[in-house]
Amino acid sequence: MSMSKTIEEQVHDLGRQALAASRRLALLAEADKNRILLTMAKELERRIDTILEANAKDVEAAGKSGLTSAMIDRLRLNPERVAAIADGIRQVATLPDPVGEILEGWGRPNGMRIEKKRVPIGVIGIIYESRPNVTSDAAVLCFKASNATILRGGSEAFHSNTAIAAALQEGGASAGLPEHSIQLIPFTDRESVKHMARMDQYLDLIVPRGGKGLIETVVSLARMPVIKHYDGICHTYVDKDADLAMAKEIAVNAKTQKPGVCNALETLLVHQDVAEAFYADGGRALLGAGVELRGGDDVRAALGDVVKPVTDKDWTEEYLDLILAVKTVDSFEEAVEHINTYGSHHSDCIVTNDAATAERFLNEIDSATVFWNVSTRFSDGEEFGFGAEIGISTDKLHARGPMALKELTSYKYLIRGDGQVR
Repeated sequence: MSMSKTIEEQVHDLGRQALAASRRLALLAEADKNRILLTMAKELERRIDTILEANAKDVEAAGKSGLTSAMIDRLRLNPERVAAIADGIRQVATLPDPVGEILEGWGRPNGMRIEKKRVPIGVIGIIYESRPNVTSDAAVLCFKASNATILRGGSEAFHSNTAIAAALQEGGASAGLPEHSIQLIPFTDRESVKHMARMDQYLDLIVPRGGKGLIETVVSLARMPVIKHYDGICHTYVDKDADLAMAKEIAVNAKTQKPGVCNALETLLVHQDVAEAFYADGGRALLGAGVELRGGDDVRAALGDVVKPVTDKDWTEEYLDLILAVKTVDSFEEAVEHINTYGSHHSDCIVTNDAATAERFLNEIDSATVFWNVSTRFSDGEEFGFGAEIGISTDKLHARGPMALKELTSYKYLIRGDGQVR
């Protein structure tokens, strides 16, 4: 891409190219798409050394810039993680192609026949931060649903993203991938985000994945629909009828198994009737796992001054780190009110042996995914059986929760007749 052009001109070139590619992608047969995907996976594995060398540059720069250990872990690749990315591509190849599915069909009294058919969205822009695996996940899912993609990754993963995108583009091209189907913006200047958000003549949808600041910027600028993958302020509520050993295991897993992701636990609510017993075991288990707890006077009285005082800001904080806000609640109703007030409508869990209470929680919590006796870490497209996903939507329109293949399509109506006029 010529550097004599302005950033706006370069981004618009990508848009024009993606629009042309999307029209060719819409005509690809499922077998052709699957063959291309398998070739992409093979090429990604063939280039593993190049990808790891690029990633090492990003990790080194991240360490110097002061990124947290959890954020660096999200960024870091190793042979196993690259192999997992390739396996993810192969898994997408095995998934049913949603494009062309007839959702409904019916006849009218005048003889018209109407069908509602699933079709690609068209051109999708993905703006994301930190995690280089998103480059592959987003590109291959959009491709399987016959969409062209323009990817804009974060500066901290620039070298990794570039290496992965090149493997997908060049590997796919050798098997028939239409030119410009997958494009990565080749610079990190933030101005590119502004221009992407404004080129509604080319982009049909934009999906921002990252911090609140990024998402709010995109929403304020976008001229096309936006599907938001907002904060993961996820809760676990330990009910008065909870199995406390189970609650401990779920809380520790949800917080510590991978703290730098959007479905990790950020706020723990404990019913007052079981608070003393839970803090003595579950609370100490969290501390023993290296979690910094922030709580009120009662939590500090139970666990000591090692617990830091909690502030109102903590209830709306997505730490993405080994930090957890803890609150004792007087009732089920207080727990529900707290979650619906301070949560991000992402993923929330109740631990209880009372089925009636659990059903109330499932019905009353206004979140995309709501769990009963299950760690919020299962809020994931692959764990739901969807294959890979490009994120967890906290919106309510078009897509909510894990956004996988079907959420990357739209539909149109096909009407057939034999001369009907109105």
